[in-house]
Amino acid sequence: MPRSVTRTLRLKVRGESYPWLQAAATEVNRVYNYCNEICVHTALRTDTLRKWLTGFDLCGLTAGSSECFEHIGADTIQRICIEYAAKRTAARRLKLRWRVSRGARRSLGWIPFKAASLKRQGRSVRFCGKTFRLFEAERLEAVKWKQGCFAQDAVGDWWLCLPVEPAVEDRPAPQEAVGIDLGLKEVAVTSQGERLEAARFYRNLEQRIAQAQRRGHKRQAKRLHRKAARCRADALHKFSRRMVDRYQNIYVGDVSSLGLVKTRMAKSVLDSGWGMLRRCLQYKGEHAGRSVTVVNERHTTRACGGCGALSGPRGPDMLAVRYWRCEHCGEWHDRDVNAARNILRIGSRRRTSVSGNEPSSPALPSQASLRCEAGTSAQRSAA
Repeated sequence: MPRSVTRTLRLKVRGESYPWLQAAATEVNRVYNYCNEICVHTALRTDTLRKWLTGFDLCGLTAGSSECFEHIGADTIQRICIEYAAKRTAARRLKLRWRVSRGARRSLGWIPFKAASLKRQGRSVRFCGKTFRLFEAERLEAVKWKQGCFAQDAVGDWWLCLPVEPAVEDRPAPQEAVGIDLGLKEVAVTSQGERLEAARFYRNLEQRIAQAQRRGHKRQAKRLHRKAARCRADALHKFSRRMVDRYQNIYVGDVSSLGLVKTRMAKSVLDSGWGMLRRCLQYKGEHAGRSVTVVNERHTTRACGGCGALSGPRGPDMLAVRYWRCEHCGEWHDRDVNAARNILRIGSRRRTSVSGNEPSSPALPSQASLRCEAGTSAQRSAA
């Protein structure tokens, strides 16, 4: 059955509208900072009027303030109040960071709006009396959007972000399941032997970025950073799309990026983009009706895929060992493919619980348990 999902349509705004957007973003920051200040003042009162302000309260306090601004209207001010209240509640803090409009540490531009505030006008859009021309404007045809925003990236370009609901029809995948092991030499390796090679997106541009920074060309350095990020995202999007189109059940290891960025492998870990790959698999799998599960990958590299013995290489000093032979069954293993197969085995044993009280999936057998089983069988044979 067809169902609806939410995706964000991003369209780049042409450069002639950047000064107007920057001026509107300054006014947005003023409203945001006012909400931040009044919320702190109200929450710290010592009388009976102390209160945690909601989005509705902030909309009432800012009613009629659109006359003081030249670029934004009442709808945008209400959206700022609602967004601020939601972020403050999610962060559970009295106040959030101030939005800075000028200087080296200025905040990136952000202009929210309601769906009725943005009108389609041919190949352009109109907002607050201003017409904006867009790149790839044909993507707006036959699209109904919800409330969105204009957002600025680190380079200074502006983008129109529109949440849309395309109809998606679930189709069965040609294959049943796959396990994916995340690493550094190869970003991802599947249980079927397919690999996503580490392309060293940042490392290849690191020298040029350093030269631009030494010359004081900050904008050029930001463009190089954006180029590396786009190349990385392109590779991860293509790989995740192949996995979602091919497999019904996808199991990914839960390797921790936050823990490894504190080691000497930090640049390689950040350049791999494990977190982004997992997010791509999860939201694309949700759109396509697939099951994407993050699996505990403890001992998946050491465990033999045939007998389960923990005879594989272990520790940082053994990362150079890419192929190894099991001491118990004598089977040869590719390090990453064997880990992906173990992840697939653990994930396939999991069962969905309605109440959420069922025990977790069984782990791979430990070396001690294997020795106990071997000793018991030897005693039985001797008897």
